[in-house]
Amino acid sequence: MRTISLGVVWLCLGLSLDALSLNGQRRETVDGEKTGTAIRGEKLLKRVRRGWMWNQFFLQEEYTGSDYQYIGKLQSDQDNGSGLVKYVLSGEGAGTLFVLDENNGDLHATRRLDREEKAFYILKATVVNKRTGQKLEPETEFTVKLHDINDNEPQFSREVYIGSVPERSDIGTSVIQVTATDADDSMYGNSAKLVYSISQGHPYFSVDPNTGVIQTALGPDDMDREQREHYQVVIEAKDMAGQRGGLTGSTTINITLTDVNDNPPRFTQSIYQFRVPESSVSGTPVGRILATDRDIGMNAEMYFTIVSGDGMDMFDISTDKDTQEGVITVSKPLDFEKKPSYTVEIQVQNTQVDPRFMSAGSKDMATVRIGVEDVDEPPLFDKASYLMEVKEDAAVGVAVGSVSAMDPDAARSMVKYSIDRRTDMDRLFNIHSGNGSVFLLRSLDREETAWHNISVIATEFSNSHVPVYIRLLDINDNAPTFATTYETYVCERTKAGQRIQTVSAVDADEPSMGHKFFFSLAPEGTHRSNFTVRDNGDNTAGILTRRASYSRLHQSIYLVPVVITDGDYPMQSSTGTLTVRVCTCDREGNMELCNAEALSSSPGLSTGALIAILLCAIILLSNRLISSSHFIFEKKAKIL
Repeated sequence: MRTISLGVVWLCLGLSLDALSLNGQRRETVDGEKTGTAIRGEKLLKRVRRGWMWNQFFLQEEYTGSDYQYIGKLQSDQDNGSGLVKYVLSGEGAGTLFVLDENNGDLHATRRLDREEKAFYILKATVVNKRTGQKLEPETEFTVKLHDINDNEPQFSREVYIGSVPERSDIGTSVIQVTATDADDSMYGNSAKLVYSISQGHPYFSVDPNTGVIQTALGPDDMDREQREHYQVVIEAKDMAGQRGGLTGSTTINITLTDVNDNPPRFTQSIYQFRVPESSVSGTPVGRILATDRDIGMNAEMYFTIVSGDGMDMFDISTDKDTQEGVITVSKPLDFEKKPSYTVEIQVQNTQVDPRFMSAGSKDMATVRIGVEDVDEPPLFDKASYLMEVKEDAAVGVAVGSVSAMDPDAARSMVKYSIDRRTDMDRLFNIHSGNGSVFLLRSLDREETAWHNISVIATEFSNSHVPVYIRLLDINDNAPTFATTYETYVCERTKAGQRIQTVSAVDADEPSMGHKFFFSLAPEGTHRSNFTVRDNGDNTAGILTRRASYSRLHQSIYLVPVVITDGDYPMQSSTGTLTVRVCTCDREGNMELCNAEALSSSPGLSTGALIAILLCAIILLSNRLISSSHFIFEKKAKIL
């Protein structure tokens, strides 16, 4: 029976007692209400409490009996058996989970307790005098701890684990670690000491019994993804250190062997044959060749190359990223008449090579034979385009030039020529159907259209077109003219030899050496002329006065005829007329006033002249308004 001393002594827990000096002392207890004292002479000695060594009560969990489960006995040295001492319990579960016999200190548990829910309880006990209710000693704290039993099986953190390991891994390569826990007390016995074992997955995998690390158990040759990719492993965790009678939990691990590049690509056949029309342009697909690789993903990616053969320069090969097929295409123009077939050697290899399993030379070869198909090709012109020249005054029927085409096929059929009328809507040209000679149907004018671009058709069984650019050669058939309509003015008071205007010319012709214009006064203007023309030698001329004064009232407008001659052959000339207005000018030579017709049409009025005219108009208008105001004022005065 376990007992505990409250206050001074805890019986049955092995606590030390205070040493009392019994030499000449007398112990006295009065109704259990006084503490023992010793009287020696006049000196009063008290019992001294020494440091307590608190122990625990232990209670086995999951008690299945029908009666209350006995825990132990509390015993105080204040209880002398007289029945006047009462034991009182407080703390966690007092009165519900735990009850204390107040007369004898027996402690019981009222129901089954689970250590995994709560491992210990802290309680307090004291003793009081039943008559007075006075505490005989302070409350003392103690602990009731539940003893564990193996009532919980191990639990894994996951029901299913997913793991992977590269194929061809060495023996003992770690795959994944599984972990189980046990709710039982790991500090008491072996209830929570776990041992891992493999129940499914032999002989491919093993598990470390202490750590739960799953490892490969076979060598590289036996762990081949291409033979088997997926494995299901079952791991058990058993408590009681794996001993008989322990509880067991299990989990499943789905393990996948990941791919490594341990297989080279292989052609599905050793010889491939294709045919392609000779008319195929660069980039035209010829055919596809297939190679297979037992690996997957990036390890199965491959590339193809043409390594030899008489068609190395005529064909290319690339890899279709989606299908990993080799796509052969035309790289240069083909000609059946020159070479009707080609043979190339194709090599295939992985884009990435794992040196652990394959050497850099792990590749495969195949032969590809390509036949060129003959097609009826259109006639072939000897030039990509033609440039012809003809003078713009050439007569109808004159030959402009000729084109030439031939049948590139072996038959060498006769070629006929015609003009694509969509490019010659005005039917200016025609062509001889047999020899390709281009000639005029109508006269031409370079100044109207300097270039004619037509298309000639060469016909055999099929057609081909060639552009023909016809440039008209210029002849000097246009006279130069004034660059614009010239109008100017001359001041009434001027001086002889004064330049009043500079003129220039334009010409629709385009001489090869550039334009050269000559200016002179027309013969009809030289007699009693009021103005003269001075050629500046730079395709311009100055108009000069020949006298010092002009009268606006006598003659307000002069017309000056100017002859313009070009310098090409045959020489062409024309007469341009310059209009000169006579105006009143200020001392600076700025125009102030011209006749009405001159004012409205003269383009060369200066800003000062315009301001002067405007001021004159304002002054005249103001004078009229003032005069009108005086007249009205005088009239009103007379009436008054």
